[in-house]
Amino acid sequence: MSEIETLFGVLRQSADAPVVDMLERMVREGPDHALCKINALHLARTAKLGEEQVIAGLLHAVGLGILEMTWNVMCPSCAGVLSANKSLKTVNSPQYHCAFCAAGYETTLDNLVEVTFAVSPRVRRIAAHNADELPLAEYYRQVFWSSAIELPPDLDGLLRELTLESVDLPPGERAILSLQVQPGMLIVFDPVTHTAQYIEVKGEETAERQTLSLIFNKSEVPVDAVSLRPGPLRLTLENRTDGRVLPAVWVMNQRLDDLLTRRKPSLTAKRLLTNQTFRDLYRTDTLAIGQRLKILSLTFLFSDLKDSTGLYEHVGDLVAFDLVNEHFRLLQEIIASEQGAVVKTIGDAVMATFETPDRAIAAAIRMREAMSELGAQRQHQGLLLKMGIHEGSCLAVTLNGQQDYFGQTVNIASRVQGLAASRAIVVTEAVVDNAETRSVLNAGGLNPTRRSVALSGIADKVSVYEIP
Repeated sequence: MSEIETLFGVLRQSADAPVVDMLERMVREGPDHALCKINALHLARTAKLGEEQVIAGLLHAVGLGILEMTWNVMCPSCAGVLSANKSLKTVNSPQYHCAFCAAGYETTLDNLVEVTFAVSPRVRRIAAHNADELPLAEYYRQVFWSSAIELPPDLDGLLRELTLESVDLPPGERAILSLQVQPGMLIVFDPVTHTAQYIEVKGEETAERQTLSLIFNKSEVPVDAVSLRPGPLRLTLENRTDGRVLPAVWVMNQRLDDLLTRRKPSLTAKRLLTNQTFRDLYRTDTLAIGQRLKILSLTFLFSDLKDSTGLYEHVGDLVAFDLVNEHFRLLQEIIASEQGAVVKTIGDAVMATFETPDRAIAAAIRMREAMSELGAQRQHQGLLLKMGIHEGSCLAVTLNGQQDYFGQTVNIASRVQGLAASRAIVVTEAVVDNAETRSVLNAGGLNPTRRSVALSGIADKVSVYEIP
């Protein structure tokens, strides 16, 4: 039996069979570019498989060494990868700058960091493992652009239409290009060093040769756009790095804009952190101690069993222990199925996160019914769950040796849960105002009741809604 057969045999023990079959076919038969920057959500859609099942399969494949995982900081404007990281621990800059777009972005995990997968060289060598040998179009496809951009099949042909000149420049070498520039905007860009120079061509045409020099090194120095007149241009390009660079002169026009704005869903860091399989596999090895990464919007759900102390007194330690454990199992199963993850348990309470409020509401409704059914099955009708939900910004951190969250949003969610009566779900205005949440509530015929309350540590009163 080959190593690949052995590895995929082991993978079948932890991942869904259709997902494993798909991954094995890809590794054995897929083109090289399909095994570089694998987009989990796009893969699930094209294969008509569940997103959570595909994400879980990819994560387990990483654990076995079949795949490698990369955290790409990507420009939300052009979808270029600004920094590729093997771990979230090295995403440590408060801001990233895109030379191509001449823009800077605050580091957040919502849409600035995507997670992609690539086949391990241990399993199969692909062209991207030797990026220095990729031709220009494939370098853009497999290295520079993120998995969120929808690239045309004939990328090479389109780039030729957009490019006046390009050169593969070895380390220490210099190239001189002679161009005839027309009115409009040009950009000289190198995807290896992320160096850019904008050129505005305007005014009267000149017969005199104009000159411009550009040096490529590892220093990210913002440069102002230069103005030239239509006519001849002598462009000198010098590579002062220890690797090759791939500078090209691009025409900035509608075709380029159309290329850069075509998008498809991709797996964000925020989505992955709220995935139960990821938390199970990487609970203690996600963020560095002291590292803090911002999330603009995350939904928190806190739940607690009502009068669990009385439960132990009423049915005895053994029966109560069994009920509480079953309660945890059911809650985790429901939370995971709604694309959420259990962050931690505190006594008989659960803290969970969801990417969006509607998922948290859907989970809470199902959790409430599951507790009623469990109580009926075990002939203990008092098995009641109190829940609170809030959405807002927070910091992803490491606390007590595991990946956790910090901030006022977490505090409010916890305190809102404390307002809940038995079987009640109490949510904040931020949750109810979400359009998808309203759809979930309307589908269930649920009409939340509003009230204004004071929460400890919050200066103003807060509007909360009780879902009966």
